[in-house]
Amino acid sequence: MAHIPVLTKEVLEYLNPKENENFVDCTVGQAGHAKLILEKTGPLGKVLGIDADPEQIENCKELLKDFKDRLILANDSYANLPEILKKENFGKIDGILLDLGVSSWQLEESKKGFSFLKDEPLDMRYDSETLNPKTQIPKLKSPCPEAGRQTPNLTAEKIINEWPEKEMEKILRECGEEKFSKKIAKNIAEERKTKKIKSTLQLVKIIERSVPKSYQYAKIHCATRTFQALRIAVNDELNNLTKVLPEAISVLSSGGRIAIISFHSLEDRIVKNFFKNKENQQVLKILTKKPVIGSSEEIDANPRARSAKLRAAIKP
Repeated sequence: MAHIPVLTKEVLEYLNPKENENFVDCTVGQAGHAKLILEKTGPLGKVLGIDADPEQIENCKELLKDFKDRLILANDSYANLPEILKKENFGKIDGILLDLGVSSWQLEESKKGFSFLKDEPLDMRYDSETLNPKTQIPKLKSPCPEAGRQTPNLTAEKIINEWPEKEMEKILRECGEEKFSKKIAKNIAEERKTKKIKSTLQLVKIIERSVPKSYQYAKIHCATRTFQALRIAVNDELNNLTKVLPEAISVLSSGGRIAIISFHSLEDRIVKNFFKNKENQQVLKILTKKPVIGSSEEIDANPRARSAKLRAAIKP
């Protein structure tokens, strides 16, 4: 499945890329937004694309080969933004983009268990390489505190099979906003007593047994929130976002813009509160008083845009 980037018109409107300007795409993924920015910033404007998944970086090299002279790719976590910029000697930054969603490639082709529609191992790491403990992100206060327990090679399988039931329930409730988190966690704990839970479809069957029939046939698949919660915890996503926001503003040039696309209410709340706080400090000026959402036409063409929310700000 080809990845279709969300809110492309809105991203270009709020980032407003011009000739010879430099941008950072902190979650370059399948390069949909990066390509549009590169098309607007020729002949000398550069894009630094960051992604924790090494396969995504390789995909980008092919997808953006026509722009290779103006493209820098870094296989790293965006939470390490200042270190990446220093290493690449990137220079002036006119805009920063974070698209916090999972790409279609990761769902369809990564074989890491991001999708509840495929029978795959319960991995869910963006980067499957062993993390260097010296570069791990410190635990920060966030709405998903247990995610700060991230250790080298933490996977969804380890959480499901090894974490205490109460901690699992907390992850599902706080990171996934799953209203049946208690029953799901209880049934997971019961199941793992007799056999290890290793595949996505094993987990889906447990979830289906744990929720009412009406919930199974709701508009959103009954496993959506559980899988989302596990992915967020495995990759420490909320803590990473909390860490990168002040770093992004500190490296942004005066007049530079930042745009963030979130797909989860907790992510959106973190961005909203950060922007509001920085506007009160006169560090930022908010460009989107309310989150920008996709048009009905875009959502019809790309259902993934249904939960996307864009917030943007400018640094005076």
